[in-house]
Amino acid sequence: MSSPDTLTVGLAQIAPVWLDRTRTLAKIVDWVERAAASGCGLVAFGETLLPGYPFWVERTDGARFNSPVQKTLYAHYLDQAVQIERGDLRPLCEAAARYGIAVMVGCVERPMDRGGHSVYCSLVYIDAQGTVASVHRKLMPTYEERLVWSPGDGNGLRVHALGAFTVGGLNCWENWMPLPRAALYAQGEDLHVAVWPGGGHNTGDITRYIAKESRSYVLSVSGLMRASDIPASTPHREQIAGDDMAQVFANGGSCIAGPDGKWIAEPVTNEETLVVATLEHRRVREERQNFDPVGHYSRPDVTQLVVDRQRQSTLKLRD
Repeated sequence: MSSPDTLTVGLAQIAPVWLDRTRTLAKIVDWVERAAASGCGLVAFGETLLPGYPFWVERTDGARFNSPVQKTLYAHYLDQAVQIERGDLRPLCEAAARYGIAVMVGCVERPMDRGGHSVYCSLVYIDAQGTVASVHRKLMPTYEERLVWSPGDGNGLRVHALGAFTVGGLNCWENWMPLPRAALYAQGEDLHVAVWPGGGHNTGDITRYIAKESRSYVLSVSGLMRASDIPASTPHREQIAGDDMAQVFANGGSCIAGPDGKWIAEPVTNEETLVVATLEHRRVREERQNFDPVGHYSRPDVTQLVVDRQRQSTLKLRD
């Protein structure tokens, strides 16, 4: 942060070492270091980058019931998923604290508070002191994702102060859901992070739309995925990758829009890169002059939103 009213942000568009938690985490830590060296106060990574998006589903007849292939791949996914309470994110938290940088990263979370055998698409915010400040589990997985991920809850619909800004985020297509967006706006969000598994077709329209709707900065952070990113040890690798090891499953599309909806950084595709920009909070204040969706341009006496932020569980213990 070069001044109290500015924030330098980094969008780390990278590929995972697919379904390898340890090696992907090491790669993420390396890119956190690069972002810190570029002067960033915040660095963000794509949806479920750690350890990877379930690309196998559409490539292996994923809806076939009781399939041995699907069972094997799901078990492997569980093995490589993130258990935050076990300390799986400790190296990343330590890097955030070491460099004084906030981190938003998409994880495949295997939480013990839901029994430890289901996974969630989770967006984790780690503050510049290295503390896991929130874990947002995707409210509604999209299409074939529902064969792998469980629906989340409202516990992670939270925002965080970061310098002059208030930052929040959503996973992939839940950025299209008006009410979760409104829940973040109402908490003062003026820097929105939308994370994606990768695809310029996703980010080109919605990034500018959310920016203009909210009069906020919007960072769309995408991953990359190529057949060559699948380790040789991955179960059913040949079936997933096919014959063309150069093929691209996800081509990125990371970009930044300003609070007037105009591009600050247009979508970048087909390369691992760190997109860096310095944001001025003054621009938020200027654009809120004529439209503030939860302030002077709202009617809470007519319409209100109720959000349940309890962490959902099937069990309540009374000892």
